[in-house]
Formats: sequence, structure tokens, C-alpha cells
Amino acid sequence: MAFDTFNFSKVNFKNEILAGLTVSMTMIPESLSFAILAGLTPLMGLYAAFLMGIVTAILGGRPGLVSGGAGATIVVMIALIASHGVEYLFAAVILAGIIQILVGAFKLGKFVRLIPQPVMYGFLNGLAIIIFMAQVEQFKLVENGVTAWMTGTSLYVMGGLTLLTILIVLVFPKLTKVVPASLVAIIVTTALVFFLGIETKKVVDIATVSGSLPSFHIPAIPFNWETIEIIFPYALIMAAVGLVESLLTLSMVDEITSTKGNSNRESMAQGAANIVNGFFGGMGGCAMVAQTLVNLDAGARTRLAAIVGALGILAVILIGGPVIEQIPMAALVGVMMMVSIGTFQWASLKVLTKMPKSDVFVGILVAAITVFLHNLALAVLIGVIISALVFAWDNAKRIRARKSQDEFGNKVYEIYGPLFFGSTSNFMDKFDIQEDPEIVIVDFKESRVVDMSAIEALNKLTDKYAKVNKKMVLRHLSKDSVLLLQNAHGIIEVNIEEDPTYKVMP
Repeated sequence: MAFDTFNFSKVNFKNEILAGLTVSMTMIPESLSFAILAGLTPLMGLYAAFLMGIVTAILGGRPGLVSGGAGATIVVMIALIASHGVEYLFAAVILAGIIQILVGAFKLGKFVRLIPQPVMYGFLNGLAIIIFMAQVEQFKLVENGVTAWMTGTSLYVMGGLTLLTILIVLVFPKLTKVVPASLVAIIVTTALVFFLGIETKKVVDIATVSGSLPSFHIPAIPFNWETIEIIFPYALIMAAVGLVESLLTLSMVDEITSTKGNSNRESMAQGAANIVNGFFGGMGGCAMVAQTLVNLDAGARTRLAAIVGALGILAVILIGGPVIEQIPMAALVGVMMMVSIGTFQWASLKVLTKMPKSDVFVGILVAAITVFLHNLALAVLIGVIISALVFAWDNAKRIRARKSQDEFGNKVYEIYGPLFFGSTSNFMDKFDIQEDPEIVIVDFKESRVVDMSAIEALNKLTDKYAKVNKKMVLRHLSKDSVLLLQNAHGIIEVNIEEDPTYKVMP
């Protein structure tokens, strides 16, 4: 079934509601963990999960996508929080939201389509490893202010309950898919711990999740240029990281569902959600890959599930805290480990030996940067740049020239491959200026003039022939190549052969 907005005749309310409840449960520990990691109150993480979730579910460009208080965005703000405090965080989150809205308004979100497949593989594989390692961290306990790995009985109990959760997630879908397996696993594991009185780490051991409705609050900071200078770099990085993760998640959902989301609308929705976060005490966020996959696996196909998930977080804050706090962390760890396994692109390993070495290198590099630096924007940017350079280098080597003479004795160079900054050197080497006759025809029927470097190469070649009293004529230029040369009139003077198809440049 294709994703749609709210065509009630096609909505499977049971799937949507159960998926939303499952998402809200898996979002709680992650939101709490990253808020605490950043030195914030646990409620700021939950507020972000609710506010990001509800705003993007209603306004976003991708039904089925789940947003919340993601670690990727708050990690870049830790230094700002430590140096200037939480009020500056709120201001930076608001500014990041404004930047994201501008990206969507100017329709720049489409550039995510330029991200190559090896970069996508590296991004998702790196993210899968991060999700898995975050769950491994839950096998630690804090005693007397000291964090240490579990040992003995506590380790065996935690490991056994996690394994039980994983087995339920794997086996239950074979019995029925009426109820999401991850939700069943959480309920069964929690009931087992409660009724058997098993001592194990629970949500309450991380932090309390009870509170009140978020209230409107204008950041208490000086409104001057100095403040802008302080928060702008953080806001820009947060906006970039948030959009990269959100739009890559959008592309992932597009691929899984064989449907198409609106990247520009999603950019504006993410921005609006972050602005709301800044004014209502949330730490900001973006789309969450793991929770989105949980949502899809549970059968969600509309915006309703994400709305239910956000409202589920709010219900936990207001009334459900005491119940949610008793959920064993092993149940949530088991579910998220299965999400991690599902996120990893195992197909990338199968085609590893069949992919070009440059693509393999890019995929591994992007995954490594994602894992070790936790900087998704930097990882994707470096991956795209390297892929673009490899593409340019490969095309630079492909330019060829077939030489012949026409019936008038003129030398004809038939060019194959694009003429651009990377191929100009090879292009210039094809010509024998001293030995060529008085008229030389360069045929671009199988080529294109791409950029300013190509124009400059043609200009230099024309000058070289002119200095030995010879004439160079360009033939069969494409319309965009002719336009490019016309725009450069005054900088370059070349002869374009007139024919019924192409306009002559004076």
C-alpha cells in the first residue's frame, strides 16, 4: 500500500496505533540517554521527542518517517552547553530551525539525490554500528558515582532478558503479524521481570520520566551580534547534520516503500520543529533512522503512527511515567539491537568484491567517520567529494579524438567524452598544431562543453592556431554548449560552424 496522508478508507488503524506505541517506547531510552550525555535534564530529551515527533508528523514531507531528540544533533551542541549554558542551546536550536526552513524554501533539499549509493551504504552501516554500540553501553552500572561493566548475576540476567527479547522479535512474526513483534517483546519481558520479581536494570535507573507540559519560554540571552557570532557556527552544523540525517532517512523510506517523499517540505518541517523546540524547552533533533525502521516494520503506512508515537511520549511525561520507568532496559536493548541488525546494509557485503575499489573505499570511509566522529554531515560530505573527484578523474581519462580529413583537405577532430576541468589537459594534447592544415574542424557531436575551464581551453587552442595563421572551427555543438560560449562572448572568440541546427555565435 502506498504511503498517503489521511485517506481514512485506507488507514489500518490497528497497525498505525500499535506501531506508534512501539516507537514511543523505543524512543524513550535514547532521548533520555542523549539528554543526560549532553548535561541536560532528562525531560528536555522527552520534550524534544514529543515536539519533533508531532510537528514533523503533521507538516513533514514523508509519511512514516519518525523524528525525535536525536543524538546526532545534540552531540554537536555539547561544547556550546558547557561553555555558555542551556539558554544559548535554545537560541542555537531556533537558529538551526530557521536555516533548515530556508533550505526547504529555496528548494535545496533535492540535492540529497546527488548522494551516491556507496555513501548511503557507509552512512547506514556506520549508523547501525552506532546504534548497536549504544545498546552495549547499557550493560554498565553506576555505583557510588563510578561507571563499570556489569558482572556476575546482573550481567547474566541482563544478557538473558536481552536474548529473550531478540528471540521474541525473531519468532513472533512467524506466528502472527497482527501485533508488532517488538511491542510484544517489550510487554512479555516487562511482565516476566515484574511478576517474577527479577532484579535488573530498568528505565528508572537512567532517570525519571514524569513531568508537566512544555511551556513557552524565550531564551534568556542578549539579543546582539555577539550572540549571533557565538551560536551561528553551532546552529549551522546542527542544521546540516539534522538535514543530512533526515533527508537520508527520507531517501531510505522512499527506497523501502517504492514511493517518493518531498525533501523540501521535510526540510521546512524539521526547521519548524526545531524552532518550536527552542521556544518550548526541547533540545532539538531530526529524523531517527532506528525508530523509523521500527515504525515501518510494525506496519505503519501513514502519518498517524508518528502522531501516536509523539502523543505516547507526552502521555508518558504527564501520566505514564511510573509504568514506563519499570520497563527493563534489556527489553529496549533487545529491540534496538534488532533494529541495528536491520539497519546494516548486508547487501553491501555481498557486492563488495564486485564494486569498484573507489566505491568500496568511500563506503568504508563514510562508515568509519560516522562511527568514530559521530559526525554524519562530515561523513556524507567527504564521501560525496571523494565520489565526485573519482567520477571527474574517470571521465577525464575518457576523452578521445578521432582524426580524419574531409573532401576539402581540412583536418577533422571528432571529440568523444565531455570537455570539462578534468579533461582539458588531455584534450589539448590531442592536437598537432604545427602539422595541421590551414582549417581545422573540431566536431563536438559526441561531446559537450561543460564549464569555464573548457571554454578557456578552447580559447587557448584558438589562439595557438591563430598564431600560425590557421583557423579552428567548432562543429555540432549542443545547444547548452553554444549558450555557454555565447555567455562567454568578450572573453573568448571562437568560430562556430553555422548549420540548420545550431545558432552561430557572432
